[in-house]
Amino acid sequence: MIHLITGGERSGKSSYAQNLALQLSNSPIYVATARKWDDDFENRIDRHQKERDKRWTNIENEKYLSEIDFSGKVALIDCVTLWLTNFFVDNQNDVDLSLEEAKKEFLSIANQENVTLIIVTNEIGMGVHAQTHIGRKFTELQGWMNQFLTAKADEVVLMVSGIPVKIKG
Repeated sequence: MIHLITGGERSGKSSYAQNLALQLSNSPIYVATARKWDDDFENRIDRHQKERDKRWTNIENEKYLSEIDFSGKVALIDCVTLWLTNFFVDNQNDVDLSLEEAKKEFLSIANQENVTLIIVTNEIGMGVHAQTHIGRKFTELQGWMNQFLTAKADEVVLMVSGIPVKIKG
């Protein structure tokens, strides 16, 4: 089962996804995809880790989700945007290569036995038009990956101001 949770920044995606994970399992996995870019971001990561209690198994993996055994588990992946950023930066802003690699990694986990995935992503294309060429390229990458994930998902929820709106499933 694949649940995709999407929406804008601070729309309530992560809280909704964490509550869903805890409804589905007493011991879910939390997969953090963030790369520690600077001290401020590292502090943000530390704060988020402290918000999760002992029921959670926390795994940090910034790109290669295929290294994780998800079989028979409920796993929350937070978030696709930071995960894609890592591919995009490492591939020198090559959208096609980044998309290909991310799709391959996703399919490797989606095809594992008896897995429930809860995936958090962002709708960055709904906001202000990116000012830079690289920003516009990343918006394209994010949009194409979201479309791919939506096609694979059993359920898609759009978060709007803290309210979940089911758009698929």
